[in-house]
Amino acid sequence: MGGRAGDGIATVGETFCRLLTRQGFYAFGHTGYQSVIRGGHVWFQARGSPERIWSQGDGCDVLYALDRQTVEVHAPTLRPGGVLVFDPEKFSVLPDQVPPKVKILPVPTLQLARKFASEPILQNGVGMGVVSALAGQPLSVLHGILTESLGRKGAVLAQNLSASEAGFRYAKEHFGALDRALPEKGGSPKLLMSGNQAIALGAVAAGLKFLSQYPMTPATSIMHWLAAHAESFHVVVKQAEDELAAINMAIGASHAGVRAMTATSGGGFALMVEAFGMAAMTETPLVVVESQRSGPSTGLPTKTEQGDLQMILGASQGEFPRVVLGPGSVAEAYRETARAFQLAEDWQTPVVVASDLYLSEDVQGLDREDFPTLPAPASLFTVPEPPEGGNGYLRYRDTPSGVSPRAIPGQRGLMFDAGSDEHDESGRLVSDVLSGIPAYVEVRRKMMDKRMRKLSGIRSATNPPTLEGSDPAEITLVGWGSTAMPVRDALALLKGQGVAANYLHVAQPWPLHGEAIVQVLRSAKRTLLIEQNFSGQLGRVITAETGLRFPDTLLKYDGEPFYPWEIVTKVMEVTGRVHR
Repeated sequence: MGGRAGDGIATVGETFCRLLTRQGFYAFGHTGYQSVIRGGHVWFQARGSPERIWSQGDGCDVLYALDRQTVEVHAPTLRPGGVLVFDPEKFSVLPDQVPPKVKILPVPTLQLARKFASEPILQNGVGMGVVSALAGQPLSVLHGILTESLGRKGAVLAQNLSASEAGFRYAKEHFGALDRALPEKGGSPKLLMSGNQAIALGAVAAGLKFLSQYPMTPATSIMHWLAAHAESFHVVVKQAEDELAAINMAIGASHAGVRAMTATSGGGFALMVEAFGMAAMTETPLVVVESQRSGPSTGLPTKTEQGDLQMILGASQGEFPRVVLGPGSVAEAYRETARAFQLAEDWQTPVVVASDLYLSEDVQGLDREDFPTLPAPASLFTVPEPPEGGNGYLRYRDTPSGVSPRAIPGQRGLMFDAGSDEHDESGRLVSDVLSGIPAYVEVRRKMMDKRMRKLSGIRSATNPPTLEGSDPAEITLVGWGSTAMPVRDALALLKGQGVAANYLHVAQPWPLHGEAIVQVLRSAKRTLLIEQNFSGQLGRVITAETGLRFPDTLLKYDGEPFYPWEIVTKVMEVTGRVHR
């Protein structure tokens, strides 16, 4: 479905995805848009299947074109047996503009819409009816979804119901259903959710009570969702004046004893890095969602990339323990965000959930079982017994794990300094007049060792990367984050081509489970590193930590997500196989 910004393309696409999930089909919705409110080419790619799907797939069966540019850009992706839907009142389409064996279906969407209202936007009601008919889905289900979303707008609802029925009947009379139409009913109804919604829901499930955020695409909808549900979940949502304020507010809330989070994209995270280091120095639990987009600088604000991993790993001055999680699906975004809070609390250190525009904003149809009820959040802080005399509490006591007893402000007898300077076990600063004195040189070394000791503990307490797909395999693909979604679809296509392949999904880029990765990759016949950046940033981390190198890579940095067939084509090239 394509048109210009302001044409309501995303609404049409998400409504169709909701129809599919309501009917029990798995769905995936991918949106492409520009950095303008009006104009510019936008599109939405909706895919449905009785089987689980992980990405937008390849090609299309129905192209609903609201303007000529949509035909020019997307008609080449139509598969044999597909159909191009357009309004002849707007423009014409010639047979040589579509691939062979593709049918052209002119539908007078504006003319049909004018029977019910004068607003041109109602053509989308007609279009939704047309697409539903072509996909073989009942009109009654579409009407039910429209009633849910527009039920409070009586006249608008009536117009859309009439317009969608007109489009549905027109398509039935002039075309029927596609050869590739879905059955009328799938399995049990599915949930339709974006990655950002899953992140927000996972945070709530983990006990989130405070979000401070400054809006930045593609992280903004996390704040939107939590603000809309703040009262139900008893969460304070604060839109800060900038990213510096946002992260400092979150650190302050966590220091005071509640689970807190901030969310941003790469440009915003760049502003947060000094405070990010302060959370590490004060050993304050902190969760940051960093939803990546194309850079550097403003880059492509509405396009996806995995270009921030090196920045996240090196953010802020000095060295300190941090955890980086890279969920590889909407369901993983839910689970990994919840895990981020527990890791932050358990190890009193910052945790970054590294998403990207593709995962954050696209929607996926999933089973309810993909979103399990999570265990109740563990105690948010340690309540140590006040020492005798009331003044011997060591907030930063050196322990075998590196984790010290944590109190919150106001606990009687447990006062401490929480400065951003280096300090001793009590919190007393050593940076002002004591640095360089031999005894305090040792204090500095001791406190650094204490903090960095957490990394080995975190590594031991977390799960190593997972290996998905065939075993044994001709080739092992390696990646992290949202790359897993199109890779999973590619594995199914490769199996159909007779190629046994598997995928090493590194859902925790840091601290890296180097030994587990070596064990998998040293037994692999061939490897292919797949990342959405120029330099293969995860590959560099693996090489630095293990010495393993990747002679074959598939790196994409044009702003568009991977498509499964791109991955299949590269695998065929690397393995010397031929497409069947």
